[in-house]
Amino acid sequence: MITNKNLHQAKSIKNDEFYTCFETVENELKHYKDSFKGKIVYCNCDGFLNEKKSNFFVYFSQNYEYLGLKGLICTVRNPNGKGKKYEYYGNHHQNEQEKFISDLEGDGDFRSDECIELLKKCDIVCTNPPFSLFREYVAQLFEYNKQFLIIGNVNAISYKEIFPLIKENKMWLGVSLSATKCSFIVNEEYDGKNVYYENGVKYAKVNNAVWFTNLDHKKRHKELLLYKKYNTEEYPKYDNYDAIEVSHVVDIPCDYYDCVGVPITFLNKYNPKQFEIIKFRKGDDDKDLCINGKCPYFRIIIKPIHKEN
Repeated sequence: MITNKNLHQAKSIKNDEFYTCFETVENELKHYKDSFKGKIVYCNCDGFLNEKKSNFFVYFSQNYEYLGLKGLICTVRNPNGKGKKYEYYGNHHQNEQEKFISDLEGDGDFRSDECIELLKKCDIVCTNPPFSLFREYVAQLFEYNKQFLIIGNVNAISYKEIFPLIKENKMWLGVSLSATKCSFIVNEEYDGKNVYYENGVKYAKVNNAVWFTNLDHKKRHKELLLYKKYNTEEYPKYDNYDAIEVSHVVDIPCDYYDCVGVPITFLNKYNPKQFEIIKFRKGDDDKDLCINGKCPYFRIIIKPIHKEN
């Protein structure tokens, strides 16, 4: 019998299947070339490896020698049967990719024992996991101490399981997808918004996808240029926390060295040598930060790192 719960779950699943465009993969991974040399990469939430190849698989297979990979593993979940696996190790990539594809014993869920054994073999995980399972997915990466470069919903920053990792500099945002809409390939059954067709392929535009990683990149060390001077009129203090409100990242004062509340877009500019992340959203009373009784959008409390001249 099909219940309302079953229908909601089915809708959640079909609206959670976003397939990453090649340009999205390429635009981000080009910033990490040296990180992949001599490494085994695992794409454990991949698309189809046959007639519809995942663009993660396409990118890594096309650039196998260029990146200097030691190995490539991809697994595809099949909720209706056995999943698929591509597993290759060697100094030179083979053109006959199909001979390295085999059936899994199970359905290919990243949480299965079979896929966890493959996870243990790899050095770096790179994929687009289901947004609805993001907490569980990231927890597994840290449990097995893996490097990663994955796509997630920007709202994951606010998750109680994710923000502490960002605060402690155990994970951070990637280079691209920080402020522009991105298109993903979706199934015909997808019934979300901002859908369009191109060359017979169905796409959905989203503006809340970002890369999360623990791989270093140059943007993370770029210093944010500050020019505005602090004054009490333009920078009011919160009612329930000793920090000033800054509604735009570019307006962080250059001469203020105590706590500052900034939008979450700050993380696109975050340099851990320039700022310290203190906390997220709440004041001393454990209520949302407010000014004159009114709450701005969610804020991250940061503190500039003062450098003596």
